[in-house]
Amino acid sequence: METIETGRGLRPLSPSDSLEKQLSCPICLEMFTKPVVILPCQHNLCRGCASDLYDSRNPYHYSGGVFRCPTCRFEVSLDRHGVYGLQRNLLVENIIDIFKQQQQEKKKEGGGGEGDGALDPPLKDKDAREPACSEHADERINIYCLTCQTPTCSMCKVFGQHRDCEVSPLHAVYQSQKAELRAAAEALGIANAAAQAAVAQMEDACGTLRENAALQKRRLGESFDLLYATLEERKTELLERVSREEGERVAALRSLVSGCRQRLEAGGRLKETLTQTAERSGAAQFLASAKELIRQARETAAEGPQMETPEPGFESLEHLAVDTEGARRLLARMDFASGDGDDDEGEEEEGDDEE
Repeated sequence: METIETGRGLRPLSPSDSLEKQLSCPICLEMFTKPVVILPCQHNLCRGCASDLYDSRNPYHYSGGVFRCPTCRFEVSLDRHGVYGLQRNLLVENIIDIFKQQQQEKKKEGGGGEGDGALDPPLKDKDAREPACSEHADERINIYCLTCQTPTCSMCKVFGQHRDCEVSPLHAVYQSQKAELRAAAEALGIANAAAQAAVAQMEDACGTLRENAALQKRRLGESFDLLYATLEERKTELLERVSREEGERVAALRSLVSGCRQRLEAGGRLKETLTQTAERSGAAQFLASAKELIRQARETAAEGPQMETPEPGFESLEHLAVDTEGARRLLARMDFASGDGDDDEGEEEEGDDEE
């Protein structure tokens, strides 16, 4: 037989002590407080203690969670309802009720000790603790008027203002409404868990949205950087073509200018020779060279109109002009692939092509 240590020594455990020990919660070390839940490992816990243990392990329990049984360390997995999804152990609850009733009967008969004071008082003691009726000072409130929705006493039902009302025992209504309150609290707990899950889901969605926005911004920047690089590369190529065309045409013009200058110099020398011959030579000497000089002068003069010159508009480079208006309009209409207004843009492009 088990023993228990007291101030006077060791004494054997009584059957009630052993039963009370079996009905004690391994977390709060007190007798189970209803409702009592049963774990998959068949151990029992107060629902309040199980909830505290579950909350300590799962502070953000919006989609279920786990905790270990304090008795056998079995890992208990819960769904989104948390501890409210565990089944109640009605057998243990009934045993607790019977045990407490027996303890109260022993106390009433004088067999209870000082340690039994923590147990609930019997029903009559509870009635004795109720306040007195305001209409009948010698009567305690012991019934509940269902019609007026207010507690009252038996004398009010027999002789007072509630004689025509429907009444019920006070503690029956108390237990009924207490059960409704617990059910409402459980429903509120489930609703709060669902709201907490929705909040956590939306917070996760906000984080994912920020990550996706950062990714799209980075991709957009890379795409535009590639466009800038392509435009710069194409700009460099076209500038080189303009410079090459300019160099070729300037070289051709300089070649023509050089030829013209050579002819001008030759014509100038021939003119000077003609002038000197006409002014300084005697008649015989002049006549000896006049025909040849006249021929040369006529040939040189005749070559003047036939001098090679550039074609009209040779200096123009309009053929190297780049039409960027279409590209500008296209860039101005640039939008996301799923953006609205794609059909309108397509119609505008078709109109531009027709123009």
